[in-house]
Amino acid sequence: MYSFSPKLRLYSIILIVTGLVLFGIGYAMNHSLDDVKITEMMEAVHHGSDHHIPTNSAETIGPQDQAAHLEHATHQVHNTPYAALLTAAMLFFGISACALFFLSIQHAAHAGWSVIVTRVMEAVASYIPVGGAILLILTFLNVGGIAHLYHWMDPELTNPDSPHFDVILYEKSKFLNIPFYIVRILIYVIGASFFVWKIKKLSKKLDETKARSDYKALYNWSIGYIAFFGFASAAWAWDFLMSIDPHWYSTLYIWYSMVSTLSSAVAVIILVAVYLKKKGVLRKFNDNHLHDLAKFLFATSLLWTYLWFDQFMLYWYANIPEEVRYFFDRFAYYKYTFLPMLIINFLLPLLVLVSSSIKRNYKVVTTMAVLVILGHWLDFFNMVMPGTVGPFWDNAYTALLVIGAFLFMVGLFVFVVMTALTKLKLIPTGNPLVHESEIFEYPF
Repeated sequence: MYSFSPKLRLYSIILIVTGLVLFGIGYAMNHSLDDVKITEMMEAVHHGSDHHIPTNSAETIGPQDQAAHLEHATHQVHNTPYAALLTAAMLFFGISACALFFLSIQHAAHAGWSVIVTRVMEAVASYIPVGGAILLILTFLNVGGIAHLYHWMDPELTNPDSPHFDVILYEKSKFLNIPFYIVRILIYVIGASFFVWKIKKLSKKLDETKARSDYKALYNWSIGYIAFFGFASAAWAWDFLMSIDPHWYSTLYIWYSMVSTLSSAVAVIILVAVYLKKKGVLRKFNDNHLHDLAKFLFATSLLWTYLWFDQFMLYWYANIPEEVRYFFDRFAYYKYTFLPMLIINFLLPLLVLVSSSIKRNYKVVTTMAVLVILGHWLDFFNMVMPGTVGPFWDNAYTALLVIGAFLFMVGLFVFVVMTALTKLKLIPTGNPLVHESEIFEYPF
């Protein structure tokens, strides 16, 4: 059994507290801004570019006078705390959901090599209920009108008699409406929480009984989660991320956002497994297991790059105004984060992890795992911020909010995952493939 190190526990609590303090300072700075200051920010943005590029489809609907622009800019500025929370919350919820997906694939494929890290994947997946609860809180903040991350929630936009009427959102209101939205979010959170509870319960029971029937049940429930995840991961990408700008859509977006968290999930699994190995409690984890996990880190990084480029290339080639507009503000206002993230998420994994021998180097692989997590946090920043905060992100309070939210989520994630590990037997002795995993050796 693993015992939660008091030192690591203290570090996780320090991260939580530091994150909350930074977030609190950023929140106070953000909400101290009045109309005069926001007007000055608007003028600075417009002065710094040849023309104003709409950063959200709401800017193209309804009155376009100064008062309307100020109202929209105010919403964008005061969206920053909630956008920072959504960025970190979606990343870590996605990591935990993808860890369970990755585990379920191992069960479904009867894979032997990965049995040694089964408990690591179960522990990472244990964050699902906590991450889901945070997303539920953000959902109700938006539904209650406290946050304005999703402008389609404004009833004026689907009222034909309103000057703000938006015919596109009216047509999409059969799907994008608040009651159905809440139901879907509850399905995602409750459904994923149920599956992680059920799969962990069956896995623990298998250790006790070593019964073939329990192994079959574990297989069946893993198949069930794969099916659930296939639909839910697509739908929560639409609801939490793509509906930020509902005038825009992409058929690749659901895969793109999912692979971003899948690559991060593999990186987290590597970090936890190596940490347990170094602490001497997961001795049977060896270079061969590390090599295969590094292979998945390498493969998912390249898959993410393919999806990123394919989505961008197709829109650039089509040059359809209502579609390429999604990329305009990212090139205009987020040029320091949008393209440079390719260095972290693609170029470094390609150059460093292409070698088979390097994949067995603990220091190199764990360093790359940390960089991949940071790179995909930046990726989610680029998904969320442009449509919610727009051009008003290059300032001190945004840095405090984004870093504070991230540190808080990291600390909470570490605390939950390591606490879950203390309740698990690190080697799943009931799994019939455990011996295969113990003697696993990569042939090349």
